[in-house]
Amino acid sequence: MARAPRNKTIQILHAEESSLRDGLQKVTERVGEIEPLLDKTIHGDCTHVLPLLPDGFADLIVVDPPYNIDKRFKQVRFRSMSDDAYEQWLEGWMGELCAKLKPTGSIYVCCDWKSSCAVSRVLSRHVTILNRITWQREKGRGAKSNWKNSMEDIWFGVRTPEQYYFDLDSVKQKRRVLAPYKTDDTPRGWQQTEGGKFRLTCPSNFWDDITVPYWSMPENTEHPTQKPEKLVAKLILASCPEGGVVLDPFVGSGTSSVVARKLGRRYVGIELDEHYCLVAEKRLQRALEDRSIQGYSGGVFWERNTMLEQKRVCRKK
Repeated sequence: MARAPRNKTIQILHAEESSLRDGLQKVTERVGEIEPLLDKTIHGDCTHVLPLLPDGFADLIVVDPPYNIDKRFKQVRFRSMSDDAYEQWLEGWMGELCAKLKPTGSIYVCCDWKSSCAVSRVLSRHVTILNRITWQREKGRGAKSNWKNSMEDIWFGVRTPEQYYFDLDSVKQKRRVLAPYKTDDTPRGWQQTEGGKFRLTCPSNFWDDITVPYWSMPENTEHPTQKPEKLVAKLILASCPEGGVVLDPFVGSGTSSVVARKLGRRYVGIELDEHYCLVAEKRLQRALEDRSIQGYSGGVFWERNTMLEQKRVCRKK
């Protein structure tokens, strides 16, 4: 079936599979140094791969594990389990994963409302939890006898509370000013631009400026739980220094690795499903030429839709 002209969903052509597969890594023996695996996608089960990697190499770990729901991921299927069993499954790899953090390192674990408590309990056994981010996921099915699920959580933990890396200025958000107060005719904390009045604000732990990838966005893939590049960009800029290493043990279609490359960080991605490994490789190739991230420009994150509106105003002028 022919796709709509504006459909930019990334697909893997049969002719591409062999060359993309050549870029994947396999880890079957203990690795002494991480350098040979930097900027690579490892095809394998993270529960088997993590014990083979050296400890203490990651500045940042971004984790988007299967939530405790039935979900098919192309060649792999995850089945829901009891709450206790899911917590045991998390515990089975969380300690090994956290050991990969540097002393100044941070970890962010994604989850939904149903798995959030289990993630919090397990994560707190291995790192110090500093916060829970909740982000608005505007997509989702309605419910006839319950509230529609339109939020997800991200738990933020650090290896050493006294010395973790966090760059506040890199994740400030540009918001439209609704009440432009002045003192002696001088703007109070806001600036006049061609597109309107804006101020830079400190980021909170509630994010309502995230757009879930859809078919006309260049970052969109067929992965059923793909995270937006803008969301991951916030985590990387805040908690990984330039040139630092980002580890994602459930990298899926490669968002963490792609954003790390676009922002000048190194990465190690691990993924069990070969198809999504190939998608990640294709996205990584594209990231060499296009480093743009939707909703992030000029070193700041823009409130949803305002950056597009400002560009429209500037074109009219």
